[in-house]
Amino acid sequence: MIAFIQENLIQNNAWYSILQGLLVTIQITAAALVLGTLLAVPVCMLRISHKRVLAVPAQAFIAFIRGTPVLMLLMLFYYVVFQSVRIDAVFIAIIAFSLNVSGNVAEIMRSAILSVSKPQLDSARALGLSRFAIFSYVLLPQASIVAMPVYKSAVINLLQWTCVVGYISITDLTRAINYMSTRTLEPFFMLFIGIMFYLGLSYLIYGLFAWIEKRKFGASHRYYRRNTK
Repeated sequence: MIAFIQENLIQNNAWYSILQGLLVTIQITAAALVLGTLLAVPVCMLRISHKRVLAVPAQAFIAFIRGTPVLMLLMLFYYVVFQSVRIDAVFIAIIAFSLNVSGNVAEIMRSAILSVSKPQLDSARALGLSRFAIFSYVLLPQASIVAMPVYKSAVINLLQWTCVVGYISITDLTRAINYMSTRTLEPFFMLFIGIMFYLGLSYLIYGLFAWIEKRKFGASHRYYRRNTK
């Protein structure tokens, strides 16, 4: 086994190609997650607005993004929108995945906000709390508890869906693994390594969210679960 790894991963520098692909996957995932989440905030605020002139366009945007496969968005931007523009394919992938994340996360935020009971908000207003105080101490803690598990799944899905960026000539982890499978004529071994990398990243994300939930929302989470059974 050691000789096999030595021959197929080390001597042929396959490990370096896989590492480079892994870094590209992490880069696209992290950038799209941050930008998409930031974009989701105003989209969510527009979506829950009582003014139809604001809510309807946001609703249409969310419906379009959530109903369109991210691969179609990726190819649309690469082969149509930015066809005549000299721009890095990785940047195009980040744009496409950011839009995909924004639509999904905006809906997650909306559902979480609406899960907070209206009487609690009315009571907070009756006590004279400001809008900022109501948002910070009543709305945000409870909405975060509801949104966190779904948001965690969205992050995992984002990581897994980045495997399609090879369609626009980006050498990510999946494409690097596929290339090395062809090169070494050992598809099972190389694909197994690829699966292990994705599993490792996924459980790293799970662990990070578990730590955040325990550290930031531990007491609130226990109170919420106890009173919603």
